[in-house]
Amino acid sequence: MSEIFSAPDSVADIAPDSAPDRVAAPTPRPTPQPRRKDDVNDATLGQRLLAKLEKNFQAVARENLVAAAMGFLAELAHQRRASIHTLDAYGRDLAKFFTFLQQHDGDKPDLSRLSHLSLNDVRSYLAARQAQNIQAESRSRAVSALRRFAHHLDQRGVAVSDAFTLVRLPKRALSLPKALSEHEAAETLAQIADHPASPWQGKRDYALFLLLYGAGLRLGEALNLAQDCLPLGETLHLVGKGGKPRMVPILPIIADAVADYCAACPYFSDNQAMDRAAPVFLGARGGKLNPGVVQRQMRQVRRALNLPDSATPHALRHSFATHLLASGGDLRAIQQLLGHNSLTTTQRYTFVEPTGLRLSHRAHPRQRDSAHIPMAKTNRPHS
Repeated sequence: MSEIFSAPDSVADIAPDSAPDRVAAPTPRPTPQPRRKDDVNDATLGQRLLAKLEKNFQAVARENLVAAAMGFLAELAHQRRASIHTLDAYGRDLAKFFTFLQQHDGDKPDLSRLSHLSLNDVRSYLAARQAQNIQAESRSRAVSALRRFAHHLDQRGVAVSDAFTLVRLPKRALSLPKALSEHEAAETLAQIADHPASPWQGKRDYALFLLLYGAGLRLGEALNLAQDCLPLGETLHLVGKGGKPRMVPILPIIADAVADYCAACPYFSDNQAMDRAAPVFLGARGGKLNPGVVQRQMRQVRRALNLPDSATPHALRHSFATHLLASGGDLRAIQQLLGHNSLTTTQRYTFVEPTGLRLSHRAHPRQRDSAHIPMAKTNRPHS
């Protein structure tokens, strides 16, 4: 995508001709509808998840092992600030291992069983998972979860076998990021602005997808943005995966798109007394935008443009890194922009698009020229 990221003089300069001008009517803004049952905050989600995992543990393990597992997950949640997804994955890994021991021994395991684990026990567990066609990456994560659990118990004076440490991690196949081509990314951005439900939702989706492709945000990071970050400046401070903070540059076209969406959204207040803790991206009823809605929008774009199934919202983040690297971006700088803990993770993109590394974020194709990418029509008067 050779031409996409220097912002035009005004948003209207690159609006599609087919979109009619809209005159803002002086109607009162609607009041947000009550949140749906599943539209809850992360704390409530965490409590529900832990309660569900505890119930799963109780079905396959004795009380003292259940208590130890819940203490481990609580530490991950409160001290390590693990995400809901990490807690869910680790909890399921523990439950599956307890289930294996129950079936292997013919009885629910207790805490003392972990001190008598043999290397063959752990190998048998991994073999059973492999027989179920569980990928090497998932089996490797399960061993990591069990190792962390054993370390947690060891720190508290509980005797645990060293079988988890001795077992070799399953060899993981090199998984390459599945990025869109520059042309496909440009078409995706052009298509997403045409929302069938309402113009303001089209502006919302366009601004959201620009953050994924133009700044490399994860979908969850974008949806968790609060209104206290508005209006967007030249940089954006994020708290990413694992509670890791990072700062990303915001290109002018992204800031303009977000401002355009906010001006059109009926749930944003006209005055300065907005709820600064409220999410930036809102759903049709005024609550926090559900990621499932975004995934559904991307599926519609895939069908319209005949894109492969790998064209997901996260693929736009992959495209950000791949196209930046292809344009000469520095690998270490890209690592920081993406928020990767390890440079090895970022190096996967070199297998997708090997190239010389010379430039930085300015190398992103959207920095060069945005004139050919249509933007959602604005209702704001030109200044």
